[in-house]
Amino acid sequence: MLLPLSDDNSDRLTRPVVNYLFIAVNVFVFLFLQQFGNNLEFTNAFSTVPGEILTGRDIVTQSRIVRDAATGKVFRIPGLMATPVPVYFTLLTSMFMHGGFAHIAGNMLFLFIFGDNIEDRIGHVRYLFFYLFCGVAASLAHVLFSFFSQANLYIPSLGASGAISGVLGGYLILFPRKRVLVLIFRFLATVPALAAIGIWFLFQLISGLGMLGGGSQAGGVAYAAHIGGFVIGVLFIRLFAMGREAPGRRRPW
Repeated sequence: MLLPLSDDNSDRLTRPVVNYLFIAVNVFVFLFLQQFGNNLEFTNAFSTVPGEILTGRDIVTQSRIVRDAATGKVFRIPGLMATPVPVYFTLLTSMFMHGGFAHIAGNMLFLFIFGDNIEDRIGHVRYLFFYLFCGVAASLAHVLFSFFSQANLYIPSLGASGAISGVLGGYLILFPRKRVLVLIFRFLATVPALAAIGIWFLFQLISGLGMLGGGSQAGGVAYAAHIGGFVIGVLFIRLFAMGREAPGRRRPW
């Protein structure tokens, strides 16, 4: 297990207001609109459903009553709700919703640590569009993988993980040698970003390969979105950073 805790911000020149805004919006949506993840009707209505993206039409399904074979408890699984916006817009709305406390806490920790440096380097407006671009591309990667792997196209997907994966990809390119404080099992260590993010991506890749035998999501995690977002971040960060090299600031390579 490798968990990043902080990075070196000594060369940061600006306040990452857009990154803070993204964190605030994610937390607001989870607490007040998703009601701590309990408002499943809202969550399903605004999540990305691969079948809807592929067909361009809203899909509504009935709720199901399921009995747990182990405990005998009966519970209701909400069906897909009517989406009050064009279905393609859910590629954006799903980026600001999460499935639970662990999901949002992990995502916001990664975004807080790595997003500020990207925003500092490429500027506030470019960072805004870079983040959204990576998130939409990651969702599309999940949709395409779901289609080609013949997975269930009616399972909603949500979360900021795809966009944040793009941020990690951009960070790897712009700041490969920046020091990152990580928790490795029970030990604290400071490692280059190349190692910290590289290990993270390796885990995503291995888990993603495991999906080939088990559908588009493994253990509820859409690894195709993580991988897709990361690759997009790696490929496009130079375009977004063009002309933004600060005078007097050493290049990270």
